[in-house]
Amino acid sequence: MADYLKSTRRGTPKDSATPLELFGYRIVDRLGVGAGSTIYAAQDPQTLQVVALKHVVRTNEKSIRFVEQLEAEYEVSRGIQHPNLRRALVYKVSKTLLRKVTDAALIMEMVDGKPLETHLPRSIPEIVDVFVQTARGLHHLHGRGYVHCDLKPNNILRCSDRHVKVIDLGQTCRAGTVKPRIQGTPDYIAPEQVRCEPVTFKTDIYNFGATLYWCLCGKNFPTLFTLKKGENSFLVDSQIPTPMELNPRVPEPLSNLVMECVRTNASRRPADMVELGRRLEAVQLSLISPVSRAVDPAASGLRSAVSPLSS
Repeated sequence: MADYLKSTRRGTPKDSATPLELFGYRIVDRLGVGAGSTIYAAQDPQTLQVVALKHVVRTNEKSIRFVEQLEAEYEVSRGIQHPNLRRALVYKVSKTLLRKVTDAALIMEMVDGKPLETHLPRSIPEIVDVFVQTARGLHHLHGRGYVHCDLKPNNILRCSDRHVKVIDLGQTCRAGTVKPRIQGTPDYIAPEQVRCEPVTFKTDIYNFGATLYWCLCGKNFPTLFTLKKGENSFLVDSQIPTPMELNPRVPEPLSNLVMECVRTNASRRPADMVELGRRLEAVQLSLISPVSRAVDPAASGLRSAVSPLSS
């Protein structure tokens, strides 16, 4: 955050290709590029608050879906307030005289954190702590009737104080929604998403398990999408290496839990985020026991400061 403020005081974005202003917000830096969008660090010239600004430009008729996702993300975020979920603050849109959308922006709280995809914690206890917090955020989202639908390492930010934020609600929808096309990230996508079947809270449990699998093993779980299976094919869960087999440091209860999350049959996955969170907390407690501290000093003091699972 300090770098953004220094850049703001200089009055010039770090990247010369970055616009100076969007929707009245002074652009400080370009943070990243996603599907159809660019995210900037920006500053409100009136309040001086530093925010994240997700910008979408409509380049053709097909790209209107990215604008629609941005608006949908704002509508979901308006009713969401939880310390482990990033908040959206304002939605902005520009239109021509004929009311045709040209571009739009979602103003969000700035999170001074790094994604797991590029900044994965080194110890098992730290990874477990990240996912205990992630489960709390998703439990709150589920309590409002929504499914995230795109949990992955790049959508989980971890701050320097170990606080976690789940981001990007662009594909979030009501439980029971049937999407008209495959949406999700191939390496973490649930079978029902590939088949364009109704998404449920257990869809997020699969995404959660596939993400945790990658964090523990350094390898992606083979999903229905990546294996390119046809309608009459199926994944044999028992033939896929477990986290414990790929990484002997992973405790058996944690390895078993991950493999339950990524079961092809949704009815065989953990019941909900409450069950998932409680089982993760049990693993977390075992990892910070006196015996664990003697084996792995990094396990000490990692009990999350966030309150227990609640809506």
